[in-house]
Amino acid sequence: MAWLLRDGQVLASLEEARSFVARSKGLLGRSGTEGAMLLHHTKGVHTIGMRFAIDVAFCDKTLVVLDIITMRPHHMTYPRLRAHYVLEAQAGAMERWGLRSGDQLEIRE
Repeated sequence: MAWLLRDGQVLASLEEARSFVARSKGLLGRSGTEGAMLLHHTKGVHTIGMRFAIDVAFCDKTLVVLDIITMRPHHMTYPRLRAHYVLEAQAGAMERWGLRSGDQLEIRE
């Protein structure tokens, strides 16, 4: 299991989706999530078939947050050209964490 941190503070437990299949599935098929999922090599996402709204943070290659949005089920994003990672969590989680554009994230095993 991995942890998502900002400034040394643990924000959430973290699952990482590195393969094409894992990235394609993301949080689909779940009724909710307690932690977060990091999709590697991803510039955009969709919530088609999702059962719940999600927060989405687009991050660059160094895990700096570029943009944060909330998506209801059955929507798509435009690709963010500078994004290299997408962080997904249940809607409201990123606001509770105080996550903002420009924040530097870190992953610890």
